[in-house]
Amino acid sequence: MDFSAELLTLIKYFILGLVQGITEPIPPISSSGHLIIFRELFGVKANGLSFEIFVNFASLLAVLVIYRNDIIRLVTNGTRYIVKKEKEESDRKDFQFIIYLIIATIPVGVFGVLFGDAIGDALSNTKIVGFTLLITAVALWLIRNLRGRKNDGDLTTKDAIIVGLAQMVALTPGISRSGATIVGSMLVGMKQETALRFAFLLYIPVSLGTGILEIPEILKDPNINSLLIPYIIAFITTFIATYFALKWFMDIMAKGNLKYFSYYCVIVGILVILFL
Repeated sequence: MDFSAELLTLIKYFILGLVQGITEPIPPISSSGHLIIFRELFGVKANGLSFEIFVNFASLLAVLVIYRNDIIRLVTNGTRYIVKKEKEESDRKDFQFIIYLIIATIPVGVFGVLFGDAIGDALSNTKIVGFTLLITAVALWLIRNLRGRKNDGDLTTKDAIIVGLAQMVALTPGISRSGATIVGSMLVGMKQETALRFAFLLYIPVSLGTGILEIPEILKDPNINSLLIPYIIAFITTFIATYFALKWFMDIMAKGNLKYFSYYCVIVGILVILFL
């Protein structure tokens, strides 16, 4: 491979990492769907999901950094609730919040292990992504004016199950996992801040579990040796882009401007269906 071809490959993977980093933490926009679109545009062929899993782990690290204080508080208070005889209300609420995260993880965990690869292989094409973007647009339009009342301590088992089922739908390429969980969270009455926090704390065990289960697939990837440097560039780019994109979206969510993402999904979905 000559220098110009190598440079072009690095640029392609830099852009793929940028796409993953920007779209992963912006719930209405599916990172998997956009990666499929840009891989099609760049002519980047990928067997299996090893590249997606690799850059998804970079996004996970960025989410861990941003929500580190919440994670530390939940772990500390949850552990204290278990070991201490005298239970404090704040510890109880944080322990319950952890339980609800676990409950919401179960549907996508079970369904993903059983059918995740089959769904990804069967539906990973641009036309499907175009239609799922239109579905996302409708869902966002339906919740655009919702202002829930539930805080972290007001959640129920039923809420966790509904959000877990919503997240399961996101196994379909083109439907954002965090977007599906935010839609589900707001439909059960969560405040926007609570819905956003629940969605991204729920993202952590699902993403971590997926990464661990798919380590053998990454190691078997025939491209891992020849494309190691492009993969690393994509990883670093994804981490940085995810961090700043999530910070930006937290501000957008607070202002209640989800309708603009609905418009975006309609436009991109129609373009993808017509031209890709």
